[in-house]
Amino acid sequence: MKRGRPSKRFEIQNLILEVLKELKTPVSINAIRGMISKKIGKEISWNTVDKYLEELVKIDKVEAIPTPHSKENGKKGLTVYILKK
Repeated sequence: MKRGRPSKRFEIQNLILEVLKELKTPVSINAIRGMISKKIGKEISWNTVDKYLEELVKIDKVEAIPTPHSKENGKKGLTVYILKK
């Protein structure tokens, strides 16, 4: 059994999964960051959320959905995330 305080990685990943369960629609990193910051009452970095989201995508808990660029054809646009079914 682990002792002590849970790691930041564990806490943030659980919060990300909670937010995605609540919304049930694809959302951007910035929207996830805002909701987590509101829940914990402390600002969290966009880069931190991005890093932990990528880890969740690699272990198949979250799905990344790339969207096409709105103004330039052939370029990648915003990536949105949704809970994997």
